[in-house]
Amino acid sequence: MSLNRSEQLVFDHIQSHAEERQHWAEKVRKTLAGVMDEYAAAARLDGELWRYYQERSAVVATLRESARREGAQRISMKNLAEHLIRLWAAPRPRKPRSPGEALP
Repeated sequence: MSLNRSEQLVFDHIQSHAEERQHWAEKVRKTLAGVMDEYAAAARLDGELWRYYQERSAVVATLRESARREGAQRISMKNLAEHLIRLWAAPRPRKPRSPGEALP
């Protein structure tokens, strides 16, 4: 999975701070529990990660520099959201295929 520069900075920040990592791991699990599929969860987390990036860029030097460089335009955090889901979500059971159903 390829993260953009801002996503990578947010991921590195979350990984290097145990409280942040724990907070986001729990948020990923709760978000998945409240939606039907991983796509909807990723869309919801994308927005939350963007707001987190904006908030933390006011106080974290590396994020502040990135925000200054990137400007005020919205940056997608969808790849990061999908990556966090893969890292922290419990595997969901696949529904059984009916006989003759094609493989995905």
